[in-house]
Amino acid sequence: MTHHNLDLLDRKILKLVAEDARIPFLEVARACNVSGAAIHQRIQKLTNLGVLKGSQFIIDPEKIGYETCAYIGLYLKDPTKFDEVVEELKRIPEVVECHYTTGGFDMFIKIYALNNHHLMNVIHDKLQPLGLSRSETIVSFNAVIDRQLPIIDLPMAEQSNENEE
Repeated sequence: MTHHNLDLLDRKILKLVAEDARIPFLEVARACNVSGAAIHQRIQKLTNLGVLKGSQFIIDPEKIGYETCAYIGLYLKDPTKFDEVVEELKRIPEVVECHYTTGGFDMFIKIYALNNHHLMNVIHDKLQPLGLSRSETIVSFNAVIDRQLPIIDLPMAEQSNENEE
């Protein structure tokens, strides 16, 4: 895995854009005491390195009717079918995340459902046919911490690894 040496300016830019992807570059430049052109170049560099992967609007699922958020640990009957199961999970719109994990689960997914009845239908009608031996569901009542990455705690690399691949 390639790690990039981020200086203090890169880190400050990342912190600002992580808090608000729509922040104007000139506002970032003022906060960083550099020119707008310098911010534009840094954002382009961070994008080219793959550190920044675009920007997006964050939709509050509850505000559009998705009242149930659940995390489900999946146990596959045949763990060699990971890739096929992932492709099928991509076709289920309620599935918003899928992770390969350590521990007991073969996979761990996050889904949004309209309500508990919808959640039950998704599990029964869409997940079980994928070849699950069983699943474990945890319903989230409320996300009390919801951030992408602790930017201020990013490790400072002693030397650049940008050329490693």
